[in-house]
Amino acid sequence: MTADHDWDELITHGLGQLTRSFGTAPVDPALGAQALARAQRRISEAGRFGIPAIAHEECLAGFTAWRATAYPVPLAWGATWDPPLVGEMARRIGDDLRSAGVHQGLAPVLDVVRDPRWGRVEETIGEDPYLVGTIGTAYVRGLESAGVVATLKHFAGYASSAGARNLAPVRAGVREFADVTLPPFEMAVREGGPRSVMAAYTETDGVPASADPELLTRLLREEWGFTGTVVADYFGIGFLQTLHRVAGTPAEAAHAALTAGIDVELPTLKCYGPPLLDAVRAGRIPEELVDRAARRVLLQKCELGLLDEDWAPEPATAVDLDSTGNRILARRLAEESVVLLDNPDGLLPLAPDTRIAVVGPRAADALAMLGCYSFPSHVLPHHPDVPVGIEIPTVLDALRTELPDAKVTFAQGCDVTDPDTTGFEEAVARTAEADVCVAVLGDRAGLFGRGTSGEGCDATDLRLPGAQGELLDALLATGVPVVLVLLTGRPYALGRWHGRLGALVQAFFPGEEGGPAVAGVLSGRVNPSGRLPVSVPQVPGGQPWTYLQPPLGLAGEVSNLDPTPLYAFGHGRSYTTFAWEDGTGGAEPAELGTDGTYDVSVTVRNTGDREGAEVVQLYLHDPVASVTRPDMRLIGYQRVTAAPGEAVRVTFRFHADLSSFTDRSGHRVVEPGALELRLAASSADVRHTAHLTLTGPVRVLGTDRRLRCETEVGGVE
Repeated sequence: MTADHDWDELITHGLGQLTRSFGTAPVDPALGAQALARAQRRISEAGRFGIPAIAHEECLAGFTAWRATAYPVPLAWGATWDPPLVGEMARRIGDDLRSAGVHQGLAPVLDVVRDPRWGRVEETIGEDPYLVGTIGTAYVRGLESAGVVATLKHFAGYASSAGARNLAPVRAGVREFADVTLPPFEMAVREGGPRSVMAAYTETDGVPASADPELLTRLLREEWGFTGTVVADYFGIGFLQTLHRVAGTPAEAAHAALTAGIDVELPTLKCYGPPLLDAVRAGRIPEELVDRAARRVLLQKCELGLLDEDWAPEPATAVDLDSTGNRILARRLAEESVVLLDNPDGLLPLAPDTRIAVVGPRAADALAMLGCYSFPSHVLPHHPDVPVGIEIPTVLDALRTELPDAKVTFAQGCDVTDPDTTGFEEAVARTAEADVCVAVLGDRAGLFGRGTSGEGCDATDLRLPGAQGELLDALLATGVPVVLVLLTGRPYALGRWHGRLGALVQAFFPGEEGGPAVAGVLSGRVNPSGRLPVSVPQVPGGQPWTYLQPPLGLAGEVSNLDPTPLYAFGHGRSYTTFAWEDGTGGAEPAELGTDGTYDVSVTVRNTGDREGAEVVQLYLHDPVASVTRPDMRLIGYQRVTAAPGEAVRVTFRFHADLSSFTDRSGHRVVEPGALELRLAASSADVRHTAHLTLTGPVRVLGTDRRLRCETEVGGVE
């Protein structure tokens, strides 16, 4: 709805969508649900067909509504390497959406990180398409199991924008697009059952996604079999005229989008309203295109029960968007997502009665836990007098609760972005009086330049924002051991402090229960089990870089720049130790056909004195192929938990389809030849290698190809 539309007049013609009834202003959830129900009654009563609207909301890290649970951001989901847990979270989010009368959630984001300077890295699941696909598909299944329409976004290529600038052109090659960008969407469509897809803002090789029938119709619908609705990203259809300049008028933009396959314009009717109506009446746009889109939307409304005779919009249950169960799950997700990057001398866990100086601009700020699409970060800056609405313990408060016998002092030191260093003196003084310093640094989420992470908050390089790096130097100069805790939406370059820190903990905007989760890791109550979903660079430059590099993308003698990360994709430490035993592999390669399977196994034994979780990762190395391939790429993983002394056997059932790639002709193929299956604790920590030789002809794959590596877990006597 906008000022140029009369509500009473508009609803007599029917209404397709209601945009963010809860997500644009602080509304009491119970009252908001009642107001939405009244609006739906009016819509259905005003139109001659009695059809209500589909109500949609953002749900990137929880229902983006006042007083709703703020879960960890998607990058933290990736750090858990735990699809079932993410699926459980999505089901709870879906239940909350349905309880408030919402039918469609605009999530998950399935963009694969290509440049960590991009502001929306926090919204992604990571830099690997297999990790993004498996975690994202679990989210889709969870949301859809609650009866809520999941919306895959941003289809496709948005995260590959040039220079990491939001909405910049995408210059990805055909094979990069096919082998990195598209697989998470294909997996989610084929295995998750989403009922909606959102077209990306960006253009690839001169063709905007919102005007690309090859992408939105031939690939998505005809090849992958998608049958739901395609929706525009907000104002994306109008952008065909104003930003892309492939349309001269709103009607031409509507024609291009309808032809490509976009069924619903969001959030308003700039193009699909009067401009489209006039153009259809004048014969400039075929009515069949409108009928096609309307049919898809009406079928979806049928699926949602909105056309049933007994349909009722009033909430069937009490609306509680931050229940005890939600908070328990948010805590578990946060705890599993915290990554212990380094603990070289065993400084962590902290002693219970130690003197701790907590320093840094993120230590005492509740919003340090939340990403850009959480309601407090997304909406409440426009309502400064409204309370946050949910309890969000800070790291400082949580650490005091976690270690009641410790003497904890605090100094902010500096702001997130302000270069002012006048607070350094107090921070250094508090540190000098302590046994250990916990420096809590990182990002502030925001929109379009109002933060250091979030939509439109792209970074020129990967230095810590503001004066935070200089503050860390000043703290280290005291000689007191420093534990660096990072609360961020992207990885930052940390090579400057490598070997100087007592310990290093990374949390990616861990949500409302993130403070207790981080404090639990520092105290030892929580055994850290998170693994990096993105690489952590050595130096601020040399980007973009992810671990998915062919040989020329790796360190070599032809350049003085070494892009090797400080901490590799998949890395993470624990307070216990694991031995990897009896791994499949040997000197002689096993042979199988280009349509064959092969089991690769390893036994993981907890050799420490406490229960812990290990993430067993399976990577593929293809020594020779017809086009260049990443040196390693993830094709399977399994998170396992073991008690002290317990051993767990993990078996991956590799199928040759998992070695496929896009060849020079544009076909997805499996080629005969040598392969290595590498069992690893990270992309840089290979524990066992199985050598294979694929025999037989080149196989061209269709849409029935296997997308995931099936895994079995069993105990060991």
